[in-house]
Amino acid sequence: MAAPVILAATDKAGTKAPMLGAGEHKYEALHDWGELPPTIKYGNTHGVCEDSEGHIYVHHTANAASESLDTMVVFDEKGKFVRSWGKQFKGGAHGLSIRKEGKEEFLYLCDYQHGIVTKRTLKGEEVFTLGYPAESEAYKPRRDGATLAYRPTNVAVAPNGDIYVGDGYGSSFINQYNQKAEFIRTFGGLGKGDDQIDCPHGLWVDPRSDAPVLVVTDRGNSRLQRFALDGEHIDSIAGTSKMPCYLHERNGEVVIADLLSKVTILDRQNRLVASLGEGEYSKQDWAKIRNLAPGTFPPGRFVCPHGACFDHAGNIFVAEWVEAGRVTKLRKLD
Repeated sequence: MAAPVILAATDKAGTKAPMLGAGEHKYEALHDWGELPPTIKYGNTHGVCEDSEGHIYVHHTANAASESLDTMVVFDEKGKFVRSWGKQFKGGAHGLSIRKEGKEEFLYLCDYQHGIVTKRTLKGEEVFTLGYPAESEAYKPRRDGATLAYRPTNVAVAPNGDIYVGDGYGSSFINQYNQKAEFIRTFGGLGKGDDQIDCPHGLWVDPRSDAPVLVVTDRGNSRLQRFALDGEHIDSIAGTSKMPCYLHERNGEVVIADLLSKVTILDRQNRLVASLGEGEYSKQDWAKIRNLAPGTFPPGRFVCPHGACFDHAGNIFVAEWVEAGRVTKLRKLD
């Protein structure tokens, strides 16, 4: 499953582009994908997704040296810059998912620094914004007036429109709302038990069976957790990633961004079928490498994959939690 990196393909500049994987899961790694305008410099690149027109959206925190503070950058499928927006999310831009509702597509964003979840059009117009979950008993003030930390990291939306918010950097609860953004329930919470979570960092509603289930990346416990849509725990899946951050599905396969230097792919039975670009760094080296300048990261190796998605053609886009930002396109090879 963990095939060696092969330097073989040639890019437009005449340099060698690494090839990752093997068999049905073989990809050309095109690092630093997308032509940023000179006014934008990436901060931490956290989320990535594709719309129905093949446009790629990248959510980043905006570098301190960036002239523009826009945190959402949009490219066409060839990597040409299309537009940007979202300066209000500077510093906290994090979770990013997309959903088609009727004839229109919407983006669901998380800003962990400002403690909000917001639904937006593809051009950034606000539909609604959710703040602190004060309706939840779990978040009610204590007698001394103190409240739980709330720093949402990612969102998933069920077929009926219910919204699930992972409080990954706060108190490790999942908060459920209906499609009108009205509170329903809270479940999960910090711990190592079967129905507990240590950093619900990424969420996805799995449609591959008769009854959809909520899959949560339980990053602190190195596992995936599965819940019924009413919050009842189903089971846990271990052994697929060390620090799973986000997951996305296409044609039954699931790609997982693993913060500890790799991208993995699961089949329909949630079995590991590919492990791509593993850096195998020590924790000390990992901490140093993620601070390197753009274009100087080790080719063919990931450092801190934070978000990943398939596109319509089966290519994989990976956004990494590095200080200067890094987006890689894994171009699927036949």
